[in-house]
Amino acid sequence: MHSGLELTLLLLGCAVLGVVAFRMLHLPPMLGYLTVGVLIGPHALALADDSPATHALGEFGVVFLMFSIGLEFSLAQLKSMRRIVFGLGLAQVVLTIVTAMAFGLLISWWAPTLHVSWQAAFALGGALAMSSTAIVVKMLTERLELESEHGRRIIGILLFQDLAVVPLLIMIPSLARPAEELMATLGWAALKAAFVLALLLIFGQKLMRYWFTVVAKRRSQELFMLNLLLVTLGLAWITEQAGLSLALGAFVAGMLISETQYKHQVEEDIKPFRDVLLGLFFITVGMLLNLKLVLENWWIVLALLAFPLLLKFAIIALLARAFGSSTGVAMRTGLALAQAGEFGFVLLNLAMGSKLVDPFLLQLVLASMVLSMLLAPFLIDNMDRIVMKVAANEWMMQSLQLTQLASRTMKTQKHVIIAGFGRSGQSLATLLTEEKLPWYALDLDPERVQEAQSAGANVSYGDAARRESLIAAGINRASALVVTFADTRLALKLLHLVHELAPNLPVIVRSHDDSDLDVLKKAGATEVVPEALESSLMLASHALVMMGVPLRRVVHRVQSARDERYASLRGYFHGAGDIADDPEHTHVRLHSVTLRDEAAAVGRRLGEMALDEFGAEVTTLRRNGQSLAADAQTVLLAGDVLVLRGTGEAVDQAESRLL
Repeated sequence: MHSGLELTLLLLGCAVLGVVAFRMLHLPPMLGYLTVGVLIGPHALALADDSPATHALGEFGVVFLMFSIGLEFSLAQLKSMRRIVFGLGLAQVVLTIVTAMAFGLLISWWAPTLHVSWQAAFALGGALAMSSTAIVVKMLTERLELESEHGRRIIGILLFQDLAVVPLLIMIPSLARPAEELMATLGWAALKAAFVLALLLIFGQKLMRYWFTVVAKRRSQELFMLNLLLVTLGLAWITEQAGLSLALGAFVAGMLISETQYKHQVEEDIKPFRDVLLGLFFITVGMLLNLKLVLENWWIVLALLAFPLLLKFAIIALLARAFGSSTGVAMRTGLALAQAGEFGFVLLNLAMGSKLVDPFLLQLVLASMVLSMLLAPFLIDNMDRIVMKVAANEWMMQSLQLTQLASRTMKTQKHVIIAGFGRSGQSLATLLTEEKLPWYALDLDPERVQEAQSAGANVSYGDAARRESLIAAGINRASALVVTFADTRLALKLLHLVHELAPNLPVIVRSHDDSDLDVLKKAGATEVVPEALESSLMLASHALVMMGVPLRRVVHRVQSARDERYASLRGYFHGAGDIADDPEHTHVRLHSVTLRDEAAAVGRRLGEMALDEFGAEVTTLRRNGQSLAADAQTVLLAGDVLVLRGTGEAVDQAESRLL
């Protein structure tokens, strides 16, 4: 038995090691937590026991996860996606649970010794209906597919799964009651839930908004954080006292706060608590797994892995097809959501606590769910290849899209290809149209493309980072290509393709700041437009004009900054937050170094220090409060302040040499 502190230290230490290992393997941290739990649990190395203290830590993780889901709950989003969420999402969850119950009855009839009650089958079906929001959203974000046709369907189904957890949290514990009391128990639970939710939602919203305003006016971050924890845990306690779950109260707390102006602040403040405690919850789930039992019954585990994966894929793909998706989109949606999810473990944990499922079966299902989540990244990464091999008409559909795109651009010469038709792309298109210059845009959001095409815009659905799309858009006949999305990884891929297909084509690339300017220029970008520096130039130009500086001089100064590739603006003095955001020290920064009497550079010429060896340069030399024009022959004196510019690593090395 461990003390509370020893147990916490053990879990935190193992969590750090597990997450580091899985990050190095480019796998989700959640799988690291589960693996750590398996290894240190009572069925493996037995470093930690399955005690009430570990369950309490895990329960807090679920509370903050449900709070975050409530915080992201948006009626506007639900309304805009209602057909996918309440059509496709509802059908997926219900059909998965019904299928699981049907198989449970079939197993009980075929092998009475393996009897699975309908209550157990319902609980298992609810757990298996869930998919991993964390893994799927992360993978789709990295692949830039959130706004694609299959991406929207995937997000809609995940959204309904998150909502479905709320009634399942109420129903599963009620199923453990005797059969004759079941209907009364479910009815009473539903009545209590309706009363508590109505009370909290009707009176809670105004009260929450008023109370958070009172707290925020005190201008204390500490008080705001304390209040946030009080509200979250307080509402969780209220719903638990009403005979409902802690998680339901946390979900309601998130919903109430999501309607206030403090939503985004709360999201940032709660994130560290949620991630750490949720990690500890997954460790406690991993501790439930009996490795010896799983290895002895490995063939059953593999069957429980393969069968639910294939079944869930088939259910989702067929439903997506029935809701009007193409075969390729339906298959991608099914492949992305075939794995188990975080809430599956929550519901499985609940079923175990209610003694609904046989412990032996629970162990095997738990192992298969963990394995399915390990497979998820590989399935999502390779879903395009799988779809192309399996779906006979997918090649035809893509060929048709490219043919339509090519036919629209065939007669166009010397046009500008716009990669991405978001706000920046549309603004550029408007200006080009006003100047009577031809253009054609590619975008991956089907709704945006459809609306723009209806309005007569020259835009097609297509991925600008694909060779076929660029050829169809007439890259060999184009006069320029403009990348309007600020994603360096994708921009580099696009530049590589342009270098192969049309090496002399001018390419203008948008970036967030100057950190990737040199990389993009080296990759072949003709011009790079860093948003941060351009906004700085616009702010400066407006300020100069308002201060009476002649407009011609302002325009000349701004153009000079651009001609110099923003050299005079690149780099800035970093604060603690900037350093935290740049752990690799790759961003260009400014740094002041004061030469003390004992500094190595005192009495030596600036050129002798050879700071350019590290990639650093001196932008300013201040002596006795005055700025001097420093060159290689300038002798450095004690008390001089040198302003260095370069990456974090270059500046550090230059400072070391100077001192």
